[in-house]
Amino acid sequence: MPRDTLTADRIVRAAVELLDDEGLDGLNMRSLAKRLGSAATAVYWHIRTKDDLVRLASDSIWHEVEVPDLDAADWRTAATAHASGMHAMLTRHPWLVQAFGSHLLHGPGQARHSDLALAIYEKAGFEAADADRAAGTVFTFVLGSALGPAAEVSLNRRLGQNGTDAEQLMADAMTRATETAMHFPRLRERLDTAAAKEYAAAPDNTFEFGLQCVLDGFEARLTADRVGPRE
Repeated sequence: MPRDTLTADRIVRAAVELLDDEGLDGLNMRSLAKRLGSAATAVYWHIRTKDDLVRLASDSIWHEVEVPDLDAADWRTAATAHASGMHAMLTRHPWLVQAFGSHLLHGPGQARHSDLALAIYEKAGFEAADADRAAGTVFTFVLGSALGPAAEVSLNRRLGQNGTDAEQLMADAMTRATETAMHFPRLRERLDTAAAKEYAAAPDNTFEFGLQCVLDGFEARLTADRVGPRE
């Protein structure tokens, strides 16, 4: 494919596909160029470094998160929709969770949602500084909730690439974890649950439960502020 048929947008879309398939460790200009049917030098002509590519790819997928209408929804409905949308996006693209810890990520896609989060919590009644804190709290919760599934994808990929029997290794690890859990009464009671049978799994609706607890806390704080100043 001649160089002039490539565009930065096409390269970024292909990079997202490659990252979804292979993870951060599988992204390199040669593999990307092969996927595009081009030469690595042609890719470099449009995007100079791998770090730039990761930044652009990460920013592009923020556009998958639906923007709630703050004029039509109360703040809590908007907050729930926004956090759930971010969590779903991170679950579809588990490499982004890892990228937050290894790359400097920024761009208009991410900025749009950062601005939206501030608007949501200002609408709730928080002053600017506390709206910052509320938005940061929710995003940290969302990111942490996506960490388990992302870790499972990464681990399965790594085990598979090493030419080992990933399923057998996982089964052996779960057997040893179960043996350890038998020594602790509350863990022992939960060994028959679905979460106990799957690596990094959590009970059903854990994300939804935790998010509503966080928002409950926000509402309680706002109510307390309206009643009187905190000492």
